[in-house]
Amino acid sequence: MNLVDAMLDVWTRSGLAELYAVIAPWLALDARQLIFVIATPVFLGVAFWEYLRIRNDRRLMDTGEAIRNFMLGAGYQVTELLFAGLIAFPVYAFAYQHRLLDIELNWATGALLWVLTDFCFYWFHRVSHRVRWFWCAHVTHHSSERMNFSTAMRQNATNIFNGGWLFYVPLAFVGFNPVWIGVCYALSLVYQFFIHTTLIHKLHPAIEYVFNTPNHHRVHHASNPGYLDTNYGGVFIVFDRMFGTFAAERADQPIRYGITRPVHTTSLVVAWTHEYVDMVRDMLRSGALTERIKHLWMPPEWERKTGSSRSAATQS
Repeated sequence: MNLVDAMLDVWTRSGLAELYAVIAPWLALDARQLIFVIATPVFLGVAFWEYLRIRNDRRLMDTGEAIRNFMLGAGYQVTELLFAGLIAFPVYAFAYQHRLLDIELNWATGALLWVLTDFCFYWFHRVSHRVRWFWCAHVTHHSSERMNFSTAMRQNATNIFNGGWLFYVPLAFVGFNPVWIGVCYALSLVYQFFIHTTLIHKLHPAIEYVFNTPNHHRVHHASNPGYLDTNYGGVFIVFDRMFGTFAAERADQPIRYGITRPVHTTSLVVAWTHEYVDMVRDMLRSGALTERIKHLWMPPEWERKTGSSRSAATQS
């Protein structure tokens, strides 16, 4: 028996092989999180390089906040790893079992899936800014008043429960394997990590026209009225150009990062939950039930006419 066979024999006799056979399908969809785990050391290295460049500029870097940003990202990864297979995978598996087409993965269909995944991301991202329920999870990412690589890691641990992953289910109904949908989504987010920086200015005009770049994404993170609700694209910026949500940075309007109603906290739990709390508080205010539940799907800044609903934080 060679060494490889010997190691496989140990694994088989351990009893864990049977357990893995049961758990593996639940984790299959979240191959995206495994990609994030592999990419995290790269993220840390790039973020540290950026930190050395801007650490003396408090407008661009706060060491404590940067550490919290990575802790927020770690919480997001943990809940995704623990619950995506239980919550999302059964829905994707159902959709794929009722698929319209049998799509074989090759270079052409892989490229098509990459573009379609970004198309779904555009609408998920746009809805995340304009529907308060989804904004409750997304606000965490925008609540920093600084733009750097650590901001990309500033994610909400409630994402898997919030339901944003439903925007990609139609791809499984069409016939794309859910595992590959997850891989495309993960690689898209890896790309998006690198557009959260102030160190890269404008790229070649052809790149700026087609792709989402640091310049475009800085505009997206702005809280200035002229920049709100723009540049939702993930990898590509062409969907924003197509659907009228593109905005270019203007020399006469310096970007102000953050949200319109800042939440200054060092608590990870508060950073994850404050908008849910505010939304529920608004819903509990007196008024007709049909009006109160509108807080779930109306824009974050929406106020009830018959109540004193506080305007929610909106960074869109």
